[in-house]
Amino acid sequence: MPQSSDYFNIPLRNLAIGNRNDFRQPGAVKAAVAEFISTLIFVFAGSGSGLAYNKLTRDGHASPAGLVSAAIAYGFALFVAVAVSANISGGHVNPAVTFGLFVGGNISLVRAISYIIAQLLGSVVACLLLALSAGTWAIPAFGLTGISVWSAFVFEIVMTFGLVYTVYATAADPKKGEIGIIAPLAIGLIVGANILAGGPFTGAAMNPAVAFGPALVSFTWTYHWIYWAGPLIGGGLAGVVYEVFFISHSHEQVHGHGDDY
Repeated sequence: MPQSSDYFNIPLRNLAIGNRNDFRQPGAVKAAVAEFISTLIFVFAGSGSGLAYNKLTRDGHASPAGLVSAAIAYGFALFVAVAVSANISGGHVNPAVTFGLFVGGNISLVRAISYIIAQLLGSVVACLLLALSAGTWAIPAFGLTGISVWSAFVFEIVMTFGLVYTVYATAADPKKGEIGIIAPLAIGLIVGANILAGGPFTGAAMNPAVAFGPALVSFTWTYHWIYWAGPLIGGGLAGVVYEVFFISHSHEQVHGHGDDY
């Protein structure tokens, strides 16, 4: 159990800061590796579907069929990525999810940083493997289509809010009961649904890591800040809202080791 001095009291629960020794714990290493692998799986399948569709049709996600294929690929891949890492790291697979859970006191800041680093590395490695396998460095990067910068910013905030709210309701809430069994499926489905809603406008990243890998490999940074600021704000807001309104403060919920939601 973390010492009381490790926390700053806020109106929600307690923000766990942690310390550098958290990096040295065997569980921390396993959790970071799990986040790396699950993010690699997710990004390889998601970005790979876009690359494959471009090759087959040359019109990419601009067509309805391309949009649906992206929603299915990302939704199914996230379902698997969350499921295979849930018992090790909690199955975040997304810096915005990690940040939202940190805001709610479910994970320490030190552990959150290790997760985010692992997620970013997993995304970059996935895109490098795609580039080497497909023989092209033109990995589809996220960008805006027919929409203003601020509208895109709001899109990413709202979509990520829905995603992280779903994570809280199905995985993080201590009162979730049997609904926790379908958490990976629910999380995958909300991502697929949001891609159908926001894909034609922003690409519907909802995940800084998913946007970072393709941007780095293809070296396309136009409006990249949207894919960080939007998801982090949306994820943080979801954490605040769910903690304030729906999670009982009488329950001991701070997980000092952050191995689970």
